Amino acid sequence: MITFKEHFNPIKPADLKALSRIVGPESLSTGVSQLELHAHDESFHTPHRPEVVLWAKNTQQVGQILEYANRRLIPVTPWAAGTSLEGNPIPIQGGIALDLGRMNRLIELRPADLQATVEPGLDFVTLNKRLSKQGLFFPPDPGTTATLGGMVANNAKGIRALKYGSTGDQVLKLEVVLPSGEIIQTGSYALRSSSGYDLVSLFVGSEGTLGVFTQITLKLAGLPTEFLAATAGFASLDQATQAVAQLIAAGLQPAALELLDQETVRLVNRLQKLQLPDRPMLFMEFQGSSRRALQEDLRLAKEICTEQQAIQFSSGFGQEERDRLWAGRYGVHDAIRAGYPQMAALVVDVALPISAYPQIAQAAERLLRERRLIGPAFGHAGAGNLHLEILYRPDDEEERDSAQQANREIVLRALELGGTATGEHGVGLGKRQFMAQEHGASLELMKRIKQLLDPNNIMNPGKIFGE
Repeated sequence: MITFKEHFNPIKPADLKALSRIVGPESLSTGVSQLELHAHDESFHTPHRPEVVLWAKNTQQVGQILEYANRRLIPVTPWAAGTSLEGNPIPIQGGIALDLGRMNRLIELRPADLQATVEPGLDFVTLNKRLSKQGLFFPPDPGTTATLGGMVANNAKGIRALKYGSTGDQVLKLEVVLPSGEIIQTGSYALRSSSGYDLVSLFVGSEGTLGVFTQITLKLAGLPTEFLAATAGFASLDQATQAVAQLIAAGLQPAALELLDQETVRLVNRLQKLQLPDRPMLFMEFQGSSRRALQEDLRLAKEICTEQQAIQFSSGFGQEERDRLWAGRYGVHDAIRAGYPQMAALVVDVALPISAYPQIAQAAERLLRERRLIGPAFGHAGAGNLHLEILYRPDDEEERDSAQQANREIVLRALELGGTATGEHGVGLGKRQFMAQEHGASLELMKRIKQLLDPNNIMNPGKIFGE
């Protein structure tokens, strides 16, 4: 087995000169502030500095950087916005942090085809502002100002995944630079294809371990004509999760169906000065061509929530009313941080069949109670995705270990119930320990694919498979 520190070469002055010739001296930094900025993401994982930060301007520069790094055995970690939650872009072996933030163009918009080709550094919020002028939008919404390259690399989902699917479901075509520096095109502009292996899906969710995306062609959607939003409050988390399972089983197709537990609601109320009911809540969004078409959805949703003993149910039509009712769902991370400023957070990200959602919520609630840990819970409930931010004092080793063990027990329970260790945050550093149990023999096939495309293991080493 390769030992990384023996395998890779440290960056020398001659390397810096060669890399500077590729990107220009203004696009290379070894300054402490930039190294620190690229040493961590939004997760609890230990930061690691790269040895140098490079800003690529185009595909050709990315190709030259990877070809040089591959030849010199220098690790390369692609970098987007640093908003990930599993240590995905932390350069744990040093080397090059390849920042793609300056490759942020909307290259081509084809409204008639509902398609756009973008560079990886463009964030989805900026893209949607531009698309709105055409009556279009890119549906995935992970809740932070994530770049499209990072969203593809982690196969991000977000609140609208229930209706529109994941980021990967929107990707038609990719331009990818392989570790050798070779530039390839995968996929096409066609919405359907049976032509050969699906290489687009291979690269989606690969977390920068197989290559670097330099152009991404995305499917778009038309802006909805009408919105219907609703919120429901319940006496217990179990009732709320049972309502989730019933809403989906009834054939309702909400654009979004989100869960906040009581503690999360309290924190959001405190930070945003809201007056949400102090109890577990569901947030629902339906989209359609007219209010009349959505009335039946509203009737059925209210009936199901009432059957599950909802204490409160509110609804409203239109974007303005939707934003008012949904104000509590946005900014959950900020609310938790503001409520517990001295605590670190270990983020749980499991996803399960919808029928098992109540079981995992109950198991998580029980485990945290037994360990006397605080873990505000929320998630994309309609898609079976549950998040908890397990809080602990960073200087308390025993508490930190207890939080990590609670996370482990929750993930293992999710796997037992037919779920996955990570619904949308990716494997990164935090979920590597569960890959063998989740994937079995197929993990070895993944490793062989990695070895085939990246035989020197320079691309984001240590992620997904560990060392």
